[in-house]
Amino acid sequence: MATLLKGKPVVDSMAEDMRARIAALGEQGVVPTLALVRLGQRPDDLSYVRTAVKRAAGLGINTKPYVLDEFAPEAALKATLQSINYDKTVHGCLMFRPLPTFMDEKAMCNTLTATKDVDGISLASLAAVFTDAPDGFPPCTAAACVKILEHYQVPIAGKHVVVIGRSLVVGKPVSMMLLRRNASVTICHSRTESLPEISRSADIVICATGRARAYGREYFRAGQTVLDVGINFDAYGKLCGDVDFEVVEPIVDAITPVPGGVGTVTTSLTMEHTVAAAEAQLKAAQAK
Repeated sequence: MATLLKGKPVVDSMAEDMRARIAALGEQGVVPTLALVRLGQRPDDLSYVRTAVKRAAGLGINTKPYVLDEFAPEAALKATLQSINYDKTVHGCLMFRPLPTFMDEKAMCNTLTATKDVDGISLASLAAVFTDAPDGFPPCTAAACVKILEHYQVPIAGKHVVVIGRSLVVGKPVSMMLLRRNASVTICHSRTESLPEISRSADIVICATGRARAYGREYFRAGQTVLDVGINFDAYGKLCGDVDFEVVEPIVDAITPVPGGVGTVTTSLTMEHTVAAAEAQLKAAQAK
């Protein structure tokens, strides 16, 4: 039986650290505040908003909703993001995507200043991830993978990590973050030849392609640590990951469950980045 790398112990540890930092900010008259920007009433957005608001309230972080009509013009969203950039009482911003097809999503993401881009959606934030620059924040899901490995003291330095997935949300940024921690990283994807063989060669495997139960026993071996980033629904409507958990769990040494794994930590990373943004903005203000 594999060790389950559950998200809750990671979240609890993060919360303890954040509460101390939030209290210190409070002594300086600063309450970390997260803007939640969304268009329309998509059920998945509303569900995440409820989770984020509850998590934030439990920590002492304020949330500020910005709700636009689903057919709002691009100019209205741009004006909203620009107002957040200049609002000194707002420290972080989470914009729900995908945006409507009539909008230039890349341009909207790049409207948000890197200092408030707590989910790493702008090119400036991603550039910081790829160049080891201190500005901006990495995407929260990618950061959650690293946080889980570090919390459970899974060795990273000198280890071979195979990342299956090449998106700018998880695959590419998490690869750069692990390289920074001296891992040897192989980036693969659904069209990689001999993928099962390559995956079996790794010490750590991160699956992030968004394909329900796509990776079975032929991709894994004993001794591995597996992070399953996928959030999917199977043919029966059951929530599942990219890894065929029931088949793979008895083989490997450690694995994240779905649900209750990476996704649980991702929301807390949004909060941690908001706290860090508030700290950085306070420090910058004091330096003037």
